[in-house]
Amino acid sequence: MYVPATPVQPVPSLAPVGVVSTAPAIFAAPSDTTLKVRSEQLNVLENHSASVTGTLLEGGHAAGPGLAVTLQSLGAHGWRTLALAHTGSRGRFRLSYVPRRLGSRMLRLHFQGNAYARSARRGLGRLNVFHLAGASWYGGGGNLACGGELTSSTIGVANKTLPCGTLVTLRYAGHTVRVPVIDRGPYVAGREFDLTEATKRALGFGDTGEIWSTD
Repeated sequence: MYVPATPVQPVPSLAPVGVVSTAPAIFAAPSDTTLKVRSEQLNVLENHSASVTGTLLEGGHAAGPGLAVTLQSLGAHGWRTLALAHTGSRGRFRLSYVPRRLGSRMLRLHFQGNAYARSARRGLGRLNVFHLAGASWYGGGGNLACGGELTSSTIGVANKTLPCGTLVTLRYAGHTVRVPVIDRGPYVAGREFDLTEATKRALGFGDTGEIWSTD
């Protein structure tokens, strides 16, 4: 008896199987960054604005917009942010800060970095916040109230109340010095400091007048 063979059914086509690569993904390394300062105003009277302008460079070229740059000061507990600004289209930024207290403190710029750009820091030196103070000068010799002897090369100031050894930053006619309190005086109404002869020369100061002082 003849039995017809069952026709062979076509094998359904299989969907292509995706190829999975076990090779590690390759990512571009973050670019080096640099903070370039264009101008700064860090010697100011109290309640006046200090400012820094600059450019953030990424890989040697101007960075893009929207990157955060901070102005920081060094205190007893480390660095603290005073102001924040974002870069413009050519990596430029401007930071301003109005200090509310006298004194002198170290400043820096800081860019935190991201997945594409490394962090960067740039020291700025000191922010000096001054008030106006009456001053005179004195010379000659003799003993100093804080110890030692006064000579024509002695750097320092006399003050009635600041502790001996206190460092005071003084500014006059564009010249700035940071000197210790070494003596007592002056005992004339309206005068806060007596400058030694050497301090007077360093500042280009006259006989009497007003200077900027951080204390």
